Amino acid sequence: MARNKELRKIELLSPARNLETGIAAVNSGADAVYIGAAQFSARQAAGNSVDDISRLVEYAHLFGVKVYVTFNTILADSEIAPAERLIKELYEIGVDALIVQDMSVLKMNIPPIPLHCSTQMDNRTVEKVQFLSQVGFPRVVLARELTLQQIADIHKAVPSTELEVFVHGALCVSYSGRCYASQYCFGRSANRGACAQFCRLPFDLVDSEGNVICSDKHLLSLKDMNRSDMLEDMLDAGVTSLKIEGRLKDASYVKNITAYYRSKLDAIFARRTEYSRASFGRVEPHFTPAPEKSFNRGFTDYFLKGTRDSITSFATPKSKGEFMGRVKSVSRNCITVDTTAFNNGDGACFITSAGKLQGFHINRAEGNRIFPQNMPAITQGTELFRNYDCEFERTLTRPDNPRRLAITLSLRDSDRGFELIAVTENGVECRVRQEAAKEEARSPQKENILLQLKKWGNTPFVVCGVEVSMGGNWFIPSSLLADMRRRLCDALVRSLQEQAPRETMPPVNPNVPCGCETIDYGGNVSNALARDFYIEHGAKVVAPAFEQMPVKGACLMTCKHCLKYSFGWCSKDGKPSPYKEPFCIVAGDGRRFRLQFNCRDCVMCVVADE
Repeated sequence: MARNKELRKIELLSPARNLETGIAAVNSGADAVYIGAAQFSARQAAGNSVDDISRLVEYAHLFGVKVYVTFNTILADSEIAPAERLIKELYEIGVDALIVQDMSVLKMNIPPIPLHCSTQMDNRTVEKVQFLSQVGFPRVVLARELTLQQIADIHKAVPSTELEVFVHGALCVSYSGRCYASQYCFGRSANRGACAQFCRLPFDLVDSEGNVICSDKHLLSLKDMNRSDMLEDMLDAGVTSLKIEGRLKDASYVKNITAYYRSKLDAIFARRTEYSRASFGRVEPHFTPAPEKSFNRGFTDYFLKGTRDSITSFATPKSKGEFMGRVKSVSRNCITVDTTAFNNGDGACFITSAGKLQGFHINRAEGNRIFPQNMPAITQGTELFRNYDCEFERTLTRPDNPRRLAITLSLRDSDRGFELIAVTENGVECRVRQEAAKEEARSPQKENILLQLKKWGNTPFVVCGVEVSMGGNWFIPSSLLADMRRRLCDALVRSLQEQAPRETMPPVNPNVPCGCETIDYGGNVSNALARDFYIEHGAKVVAPAFEQMPVKGACLMTCKHCLKYSFGWCSKDGKPSPYKEPFCIVAGDGRRFRLQFNCRDCVMCVVADE
């Protein structure tokens, strides 16, 4: 793929469950953070007050880090007015953009806050992204299932539109925005932020004659995404923002994964000068990032290369962690392994002969011998994983090294006293003046001046240079220098926050056809404003959302993951199944879901078998 030599700012976008996690993301190297408000977020369990979001904005903007608020649920008519009020509050506190799903936001009476198209809009084709771009959205979050070539094709079609792509974290098996299984089974809508994770449940797979192909497996559960080895390819394909999934994850997870991707990107930027960071400030984590040590079900690049090998986690929806080695021998209370990497207090796990994940706590580790709290039924040759690294987690819980903005200082004398000037690494300049009598000192003052001016302690700044330019060897009390330094620090903080660039949403273009006359339940239209939007853009019929009017025989999940492929029966490979279709997956409560296969497009649908 051709490389564009024009300088491009690349954004590492990290999740924030709350204020604490958001600050941890900033300190770990994020260029932007996304966080949920108290309402209208696709993760109900990760809502935050406007006050907390405001505090995150204030801290993030010191370093040019942006804060986006997830506003990506579909809305009822009764929620339009409260949504407008919340958006106005978020705009007033300086939030940089909203990530939205519902088209009603485009017709609300709100300030010109930028709107980003959530992946919940099902953004997987050139035509869909072209429509969204022409309507006026400055950024589109693409479907996770796209290949590098598909991303590049979209970028070529809409080169001025920013493309945001997931690079790490948990995977939904259905195309985002096209999953109705949780709503159908439990009355909990994924499009309303209440997903019950139907895809992580165990199922039996049966054929049309009642033969059980496999039983009690997590047939819809996927590994976690890890695209850290393909970041440069993604940038060359036109990606602007690299997104880490995980708004329900704790601060330790966010620190580790953010710091890991920060280091990978910085290494690329050192070689590829046409790319650069989208924020400022020095980041120095006190640990060595290791993604395999944080929650994961195993890793996959998930179709980015166009292949689909090894994307499933049939044995468990829980974390396996990092592979550690194999069991050499087992005694009454001890397991001998072919590694010495375990620590006291670690958590370990393995897959049993029945294909189930079993975990145990390590009381004591001595060389290559481990002593479990409760001895598991484990055999020689079994693969061992560590899903809790006690020492690593203890390190992550230590206070972060704060992010620091580099500044240079200049101290000058003036007619009435002294002037102290600071310039930040991103070009913000502030100065303070102090009236004072100038008296010749009895001894050289420069060493003490330098010492006092470098004492910035627990502030967001680090001094990387000091220039002292005065007409005499004036005596300046240390207390006066300290006062000027404190005042300058306050002025820098205010200036950085006030000067944070503010982008605005362009006017909506009403003359863009949506490309289809009928919007079915997959359009997720749940209010009059969204319906009016599609009518104005050329639709003749707009069906209500599945949450409002369930459709019999509807595709509850639209999946790139295919069970026929997973079992080696892909028709494109000419490998017929020994079982008779249609296949069904059967949940633990006996409910059946029929599988429909669109082999031409490599899509599997999960349908209620009524």
